[in-house]
Amino acid sequence: MANKKIILTGDRPTGPLHIGHYIGSLANRVKLQDMYKQYVLIADMQALTDNYDNPQKVRDNILQVALDYLAVGIDPQKSTIFIQSMIPQIAELAIIYLNLVTVSRLKRNPTVKTEIKQRGFGENVPAGFLIYPVHQAADITVVKGTLVPVGDDQLPLIEQANEIVRTFNRIYNCSVLKEAEAMISPVSRLTGIDGKAKMSKSLGNALFLSDPADVVVKKVMSMYTDPDHLRASDPGKIEGNVVFTYLDAFDADKDQVQEMKEHYQRGGLGDVVVKKRLIEVLNNLLEPMRNRRADYAKDPAAVMKILFEGTDRTREVAEQTMKEVRAAMCLDYR
Repeated sequence: MANKKIILTGDRPTGPLHIGHYIGSLANRVKLQDMYKQYVLIADMQALTDNYDNPQKVRDNILQVALDYLAVGIDPQKSTIFIQSMIPQIAELAIIYLNLVTVSRLKRNPTVKTEIKQRGFGENVPAGFLIYPVHQAADITVVKGTLVPVGDDQLPLIEQANEIVRTFNRIYNCSVLKEAEAMISPVSRLTGIDGKAKMSKSLGNALFLSDPADVVVKKVMSMYTDPDHLRASDPGKIEGNVVFTYLDAFDADKDQVQEMKEHYQRGGLGDVVVKKRLIEVLNNLLEPMRNRRADYAKDPAAVMKILFEGTDRTREVAEQTMKEVRAAMCLDYR
C-alpha cells in the first residue's frame, strides 16, 4: 500500500444514507478499497456545524451510518473507518490553517455560499459552518490524502484545500503537506422522488438504503413521472421523469431501458409498468445490503469496535503528520 494513493472520503452522520449516496459515492468506495489505501470519515464534528443544538441526533446516527457502510460492502479489513471528533489532531490542524485563510476568501467559496443560502442563515451563519472548508482541508491532509471522491459541487472545497497546502508549504519552506486530486463521480446527484429537488433526508424525498421492500414499493409508486401522461396510450416525456432517471442510474440492462423509453415516448406503456420495473431493480440491489445490515445490527458493540479500531489507526497517522507540521512551524518544543 505504501506507493498507492491515499483516498479520503466520508459522510456526515445526520441520518441514514440514501440511494443517491450509493450511486454517487458508496459503490465507488467498495471498488476503490481494492485499489488504494482508503480512509472513510464519519464527519460528526462537521455535522455539528448545523446541528449544534441536537448533538444526540449526531451521536445516534454514527452507528446508523457505520451500518450503511458495512452493508454496502465497505470492508474494515481494507478500509479504515474513523470518527472525526476522536482525532484531535484534525482540530489542531484546522486552527493552524485558519491563519492562512481570509474571511473574504471563505465567503467567496461557491459551495459555502450555496449551502448558506439553502439553510437560510443570512448574516447569522455560525462561524463553524463558514470555516468548514478549512476543517475539511484538515481532514484530508491529516492523513495526507491525495485523492478525494466528490461531486461537481464539492470541487471548490478541494481547490481551497489545495490553496491552503500550497500556502503552508510556501510560508514554512517545506513539503510536508500534499495536494489532493478530486475524483469526480460519474453520476450526478439524484433528483428526489418528488422530482423537485436533489435527494435529501431533510426534504423528505429520499429513498434510503435501509428501506424495507414494502417501503421501496410505496415510494416508487409515488414517484414523479410525466403529469401529462394520463393514459397508457398517451405519448410520454422522458425528460424530468424521475422513474427513468433512476432506471438510467440503477438498471444494468441498458438496452431494455432504452426500449422502454422509446415505447413510453410513442405511447402504449403505462407508468405502473415502468415503476414496477424500477421496484424490481431497486429491491434486487438493496436486498443483500438489507441482509448484511441486519447481521451487523445484531451486535452494535462489535460495529463500534470496528470504528474505534479504525480511529486508533488513524490517530497514529494523524499524530505523525502533526509532528512534521509542528517541526516545520518551529513548534516542536520537546
